[in-house]
Amino acid sequence: MINIMLVDDHTVLRDGIRSILEIEEDLLLVGEADSGDGLLKQLDTIAPDVIVLDINLPNKNGIELISIIKARYPACKILILTMFDHDEYFKSALREGADGYLLKDASSMEVIDAIRKIYQGNSIIHPKMASKLISYHRIHNDFATQNNELTNREKEVLNQLVRGKSNKEIAAQLSISDKTVKIHVNKIYKKLNVNSRSQAIIYAVQNKLVPYLN
Repeated sequence: MINIMLVDDHTVLRDGIRSILEIEEDLLLVGEADSGDGLLKQLDTIAPDVIVLDINLPNKNGIELISIIKARYPACKILILTMFDHDEYFKSALREGADGYLLKDASSMEVIDAIRKIYQGNSIIHPKMASKLISYHRIHNDFATQNNELTNREKEVLNQLVRGKSNKEIAAQLSISDKTVKIHVNKIYKKLNVNSRSQAIIYAVQNKLVPYLN
C-alpha cells in the first residue's frame, strides 16, 4: 500500500484527486493540507510515502517545502502537481529534490501512474517540461562541459533518465537487465554527487552530459 498526502489550497482539486485515489486498491490517502504549515504539522504523525504537492501555497511555497521535507524525511517521495510551467520553478523543484513534476492539465491516470512510478524510485516529468529541459540543453552554453568519467553506457542510461524512462524501460531500450540498469544508475549518482533521479537530470542538462538529446 502506498500512503499518500495531498497538499493543495484548492478544495475542488483535492476532492477530485481523493475520489480517484479511493478506487485504487494500492493507494491510500492518509492526509490532506491546504497550506505549508498544515503539511508540516501533520508529517510527524502521518509519515506518507508520497506527497502530492502544489507550488503556490499559503505560509510556505512548494519549493521551500521540498527542501524541508527532504531534510527531515529523505525517503519521502514528492510529486509536484502545479499549474506553473515556469522554467525557474521547474528547475528549482528538481534541484531541491522533487521526484516528479506534473502540470495540472495531466489526466487523472497520469497522476496515478506518476505516484506509483516515483514510489518505485523513478522520476516523472510532464512532457512539456521535458521539452523545456531539452531546449535548455540546446541553447545554453554557460556551463562548462564535464564528463565526470562517465562511461559510454552510463551516458546512455543518463540520457534515458533525462527522458523520464523507468529502469524497466531503460533496460528494454538498451537490451540489458533491470539489475544492470540499477547498477549504472547508482554509479551515475556517485560520480555526479547527487542523491536522486531529479537531481541527476538537472545536473546532466546544465552540464551538457547528455549529447544525444534530439
